[in-house]
Amino acid sequence: MSTLARWARAEWGLLYVAVRGTIAERRWRAIPMTIGAVCLTALLHFVHNQSWGYGFVQDVGAVRAEDPLWLALLRTPLSLFVPALDLPVWGGLVQILLVFGIAEICLGWWRTLAVAYAATLAGTLYARVGIALGPGGLLGLPASDAYVVDTGPSAAVVGLAVFLGWRYRAYVTAGAVIVAMVVEVLVKENLAGKEHLAAIAGVLVLCAVCAVRAARQRRSTERAGSTGSGLPPIKS
Repeated sequence: MSTLARWARAEWGLLYVAVRGTIAERRWRAIPMTIGAVCLTALLHFVHNQSWGYGFVQDVGAVRAEDPLWLALLRTPLSLFVPALDLPVWGGLVQILLVFGIAEICLGWWRTLAVAYAATLAGTLYARVGIALGPGGLLGLPASDAYVVDTGPSAAVVGLAVFLGWRYRAYVTAGAVIVAMVVEVLVKENLAGKEHLAAIAGVLVLCAVCAVRAARQRRSTERAGSTGSGLPPIKS
């Protein structure tokens, strides 16, 4: 086995095993939520491009920092499926199909949506903080960004990719995603790029919380096992 093949197996082996068996057994039935998300995104894109539908999509799924917080939170769940303005719709659909699909198989549909929502919400809240800080600060944003629509599904996709990389020990892949988002901000400094970094930060916090919980459960199990081993043997 070549060095590249060994590296690929070490990096993606756990993820490949988790996905391959499910897909082989259930095929498209394995990702019903993902298929629904792809169809919803395509539908919203179609409606958004109609003269009669543009305002409707903006009202139900477009999030801007200028919006009242309660309204932004109300729109945020659907904003995951409103196509980003600077990305061709087919690109967004492919991203959702691949990343959401893998996540749904590995994490389950509700955990996938929870991580995706957490990543999107982190980006949405960061925009408000950044504008409040102003353009002079390291994390600040210009006031004009208050009128820019949030990233759509891309923040959720980036967050899920990092979470899956951490969960299945594909650390190089997760690191590559993070580096790519940093480069995006350096090359093209815009609201979307910084929201992607905020989404990653939010997901890394979520990873840390999951790691702490897993460590506590491990210690609890070890203590229970140690206590059990100290009991006298059962007499026959």
